[in-house]
Amino acid sequence: MHAASRETYQAGVDALASYAKRVKSDTVRTTADDLLSVAGLLGSEPRLRRALSDPARDGKDRAGLAESLLKGKVSAGALKLATTLTEGRWSNATELLNGTESLGVEALLVAADKDGKLADVEDELFRFGQVVAGDAGLSNALSDGSVPAEQRATLVASLLKDKANPITLRLAEVALSGFGGRGFGTGLSRLVELAAEKREQQLAFVTVAGSLSEDQEQRLTAKLARMYGREVSVKVIVDPAIVGGMSVRVGDDLYDGTVSRRLADARHALSGDH
Repeated sequence: MHAASRETYQAGVDALASYAKRVKSDTVRTTADDLLSVAGLLGSEPRLRRALSDPARDGKDRAGLAESLLKGKVSAGALKLATTLTEGRWSNATELLNGTESLGVEALLVAADKDGKLADVEDELFRFGQVVAGDAGLSNALSDGSVPAEQRATLVASLLKDKANPITLRLAEVALSGFGGRGFGTGLSRLVELAAEKREQQLAFVTVAGSLSEDQEQRLTAKLARMYGREVSVKVIVDPAIVGGMSVRVGDDLYDGTVSRRLADARHALSGDH
């Protein structure tokens, strides 16, 4: 986001935090669903999102337009947050759309946190992403943009219902809709990262050829926490194709000590000799 958009979005986050302190988690969850519905409306109505982000219009005017369209159709909390967003300045209409969607996701994470289930949601999203990545047919079915998101959501519900937190299911549906303009797999990974950030933890994706023991995972977690100076949430990906060793990705940092990487480097070096 550009600076103006970040400032407005932060005002929305602050308003959500204040609101969430006064209501129960179920109410926050309803607010989240309504905000995501508003984002869906903005996504399907380009003229509306341009009108609601038009810098030539006064902020109060934009907020009044949003209120006239949404009052009675969304909860009071969602209406207040939506008007907070539309009253502020946005660099462009797309950033208003992304900001509204992101605030809906933030509200879902806040609801999970109020229930003490945020770590569970983070882990369930990650494990679901691993299941999808390991099944080419399922991955293709869920990533196929030519199939309506509602139809793909039915498949996700059949896989997760009664096996995961309802908020996990709702976030997976958000990923299906192209969260932040991303594909399904990338969107799901970003949601895992946001859940970790909400828990004030650094996320580390660790790829190994075989499962780590509990002791190995704990020692790796402690080492990464010392390196980054904060708590780390380790997500282990088992991939026999790397042969051996380990790859660790933390944000933009990549530490690749896999056997497959060393073999690839060796092949490259040999080919360079000729």
